This record gives sequence, structure tokens and C-alpha cells, in this order.
Amino acid sequence: MTQPFLPLTSRSREESHRASTPLELFFDLCFVVAVAQAGAELVHAVAEGHAGSGVVNYAMVFWAIWWAWMNFTWFASAYDNDDVLYRVVTLVQIAGVLVLAAGVSRAFEDHDFTVVYIGYVVMRLALSSQWLRAAHHTTDPTERTMCLRYAGGVVACQVGWVALLLVPENARLWVFLVMALAEMAVPMYAEKDVNSEWHPHHIAERYGLFTIIVLGESIAAATVAVKSGVTENDALRELLPIAAGGLLIVFAAWWIYFVAPAHDRLADNHKGFLWGYGHFLIFTSAAAIGAGLEIAVEQAVGKAHISTLAASSAVTIPTAVFLLSVWLLHARYFKVGIAQQAVLPGSAFVVLMCTFAGHWAVFAAGLAAAATVALGVTLTATNPATRAAR
Repeated sequence: MTQPFLPLTSRSREESHRASTPLELFFDLCFVVAVAQAGAELVHAVAEGHAGSGVVNYAMVFWAIWWAWMNFTWFASAYDNDDVLYRVVTLVQIAGVLVLAAGVSRAFEDHDFTVVYIGYVVMRLALSSQWLRAAHHTTDPTERTMCLRYAGGVVACQVGWVALLLVPENARLWVFLVMALAEMAVPMYAEKDVNSEWHPHHIAERYGLFTIIVLGESIAAATVAVKSGVTENDALRELLPIAAGGLLIVFAAWWIYFVAPAHDRLADNHKGFLWGYGHFLIFTSAAAIGAGLEIAVEQAVGKAHISTLAASSAVTIPTAVFLLSVWLLHARYFKVGIAQQAVLPGSAFVVLMCTFAGHWAVFAAGLAAAATVALGVTLTATNPATRAAR
């Protein structure tokens, strides 16, 4: 039975059987609502010929979702005590992301980030209160300083974000970049004297689960788009290659992400920060694959007023970014020899070249992704050194 109030103290990094909780899974599912809204607006922007502004707005909104998710994930890995107060504050953060999701359309269409800002601030201030609670319960003065730095840094950044609502529209991107860097500097500043006791296996599992959910959202979005195209336009022949190629891409993305044991890379804070921050590219590209498939479907049935090349790029570019990001973050550390190291970068290049395959671009990219998996499995099976390392 959940206790009303327990001390919010640091958990052990050596704790065994540290698994994601039902609250964390619920947290992830609610965050994907905001991811879906951002993806839908990206589809609309690109289909209307506003790819530049659409991509910028998508990156800004997705960063806010990802950063709030990531901060909670690492805090929970170190301090989760699952009492009533902890659950309530976590549910407040969930409410915040739903407010943010409600403001995504206005941010894209009217460049008004007020609702997005309100939702983001709700999430961040709720997390700041958790850091204050952890500072109150710890008996270690160094750890207390770390917790207070986190709490103070988060609050200070929320004040700075007000500038995003006040400056002229042409200056907002620069404000965003400055404030995003300030936010990302808070953990490094807070933990410069002592590290929080996050759990490597737990963190790897949490990131893996969110990757699965984002890829699942991509499949769902593409399925709805294909269903709409078939129902309204009787375009099954045009959509089958896109559907098949998209499915192969998502299947391959799942396989490639989970083939390497990510927790083995999370040995210390330096590697943890690089790995955790780098997942912004993995998550954004994984979600963008689904948006790209929707764009390709809309272009195939004549709903999107863009070229075939542009529609193909909406799928191949995020797919290539995903492949390169996974390779850079952890896959390359488990590869032996030049042949294995070259598989994912080479595949990313081939996928990009598929952009020029006309109406068959998505299907060709799917075949390239599937071939990447097959080649990787073959090279691993024929190299004893790789099997020993794994």
C-alpha cells in the first residue's frame, strides 16, 4: 500500500531489479500525446509548403517535451519513493504536458507560445519542488547543495523563458537557443561536486521504453494516414509501397536501437550526460519518421502541395538521422572492425540516396533499413570477437 509521506532520499545505484514503475509508464504515455500533436502540426506545415518554419517550431516544441521528460526520468531514477506526495507532484507534471499539448497548434499556426510556456512552467516548477523536498530530507550537505542548485536553476530558467513571449518573432529562435543551453547547463552545474544516484539499468530501460512508444506513435500515425488515403481516394496501389517501406523502417529502427546493451555505456556522469542529451536527436527523428510517412501519403493522394522529392525527404532524412544518432551514441562502442563500424553510417547514406527514387523512395529506404539489420546480424554472427564483447 502506498504511504502518504516518506522521506525523499537518494536510492542506491547498485540496487538490483530496478524497473520502471506503472507511474513512469503512465507518465510516458501522456507525454506522447504532446509528441503526437507536434508531429501532426509538422505534417500540416510541410504539406502546406512551410517546411522551414514547421521544422523549427517542431524542434522547439519537441525540445520542451523531451527536456521535461528527461529531467523527471533522471530525478525519478535517483529519488523515487512512490509515496502519495511524490505521485501527486508527478501527476501535476503530466497535467503540465497536456496543457503544453493543447498549445501546440497555436504555436505552429499563430506563433503564439503562451499556452506551451504555461504547460512547460507547470512541469518544471513541479519538478523543482521535488528537488526542494529531496534537499530537505538529505543529511549530506553536499547532496543538499546539489538539490538546491537544481531547484534554483530550474526556477531561474523559467523566469528567463518569459522573454520568448515578449521579444519580436524574428528574435525568438535566438532566445530559445540561449535558454535551451541555460536549461541544459543546470544539471552539469548542480552535479559538479557530487553526482545524483541515478541507476544505469533503470535509465536505459526508461529511454528504451520511450523510444518504443515514439516508434509506436509513428506506426499509428502512418496507419491512420494510409487508411484515410485508401478510404477517401481509393489509392491502394500508390500507398502500398509507402506502407510497406514505412513498416520496414520502423521495424529496423527498433531492431537497431535495441541490439546494443545501452546500460553498459552509462558508467559515469560524463557518459550519462552525453548519452542522455544525445537522445534528443533519436527521439525527434523517430517521431519525425511517422510525420514523414504521413506527408508521403498525403503527397501520393494529392492532398499535399509539395513535390515527390520533398515528400520523400520527409521520410529519408529523419531515418538517416536516427541511424547516425544511434551509431554515435552507443552502437559504435560495440562494433568490431571497419566493416561493422561502417554499417550504420553507410546505411544512412544509402537511405538518403533513396530520396531520389521517385514514388518508390520510401519503399527503397525500407529495403535499405532491412538490409542494414540483415548485414549487421550476419557480421556479428561471423565475428567471434563481437560475440565475446556482447
